[in-house]
Amino acid sequence: MLKMTQSNKSGYLYAIAAFVFWGFIPIYFAQFENVNPWEVLIHRIIWSVVVLIFLLQITKQYKQLKPIFKDFNQLKYLFISSVFISANWVLFIYAVGVNKILETSLGYFINPLISVLFGYIFFTERLTKIQTFAIALALIAIILELINIGSLPLISLGLAFSFGMYGMVRKKVKIASIPGLFVETLLLLPFAIAYMIYLFYTQTNAFYQGDTYLTFMFSLGGIITVLPLLWFNAGVTRINLSTVGMLQYIGPTISFLVALYIYNEPLDENKLLTFVLIWIALVIFTYEIFKNKKN
Repeated sequence: MLKMTQSNKSGYLYAIAAFVFWGFIPIYFAQFENVNPWEVLIHRIIWSVVVLIFLLQITKQYKQLKPIFKDFNQLKYLFISSVFISANWVLFIYAVGVNKILETSLGYFINPLISVLFGYIFFTERLTKIQTFAIALALIAIILELINIGSLPLISLGLAFSFGMYGMVRKKVKIASIPGLFVETLLLLPFAIAYMIYLFYTQTNAFYQGDTYLTFMFSLGGIITVLPLLWFNAGVTRINLSTVGMLQYIGPTISFLVALYIYNEPLDENKLLTFVLIWIALVIFTYEIFKNKKN
């Protein structure tokens, strides 16, 4: 049984906020359609560090950094998580840039199953029979979608496993969201700065090349990146990884609708069936959570 504590409640709210935000985020990255995805990635890193320095200052959490830097084990996990999240970022940016938003949506439909699997293997999390049925229904929907594609969806699988690994590793680090995310991005900063210098030296950068709108979009990368990740990290440390996995269907569902109604990607009957089955699974799983809350 899953009992709803105050920590659980805030965990659900944080996780839902993150996934709703991520559902609409393809609209932002579609602005970089003709930009090298690696350049978009390094700006996400650099501007995220700037935003997090500001947040550390106003929340007075900068004192928590010293123990982190003294703990090699925590640094090791944060470096590993930073590698997984950066891989996820650049793959997502690339996919949106080549008009494969539906494939990113499929990737994040698959990801909750990966989270459930990792929760079962590494954290001994257990599910009720109804929750297991909901996950099985979602799995059937995803298999139908895979059959419909007709080939191995490398972008989808890459997104699913990289974010699933990020969530699993991040759950092992019991530190506050802002200091933890700051250290993650700080560990990536030297690589980002080195690549930015290379782009400027070779004059292949898109940033600050006379396009004011594009430069402004780059500068928003920190807020766009940090805000949902803080919510996600706050959520994943408060509730079961398997529950986070099921709630994550919110994001790809929104992205699915964005691809369909904003970017006019085609929808056939098989895709519609996948969409409906996953929503049914989400409703069943959510109902079980709130039913257990009353017990």
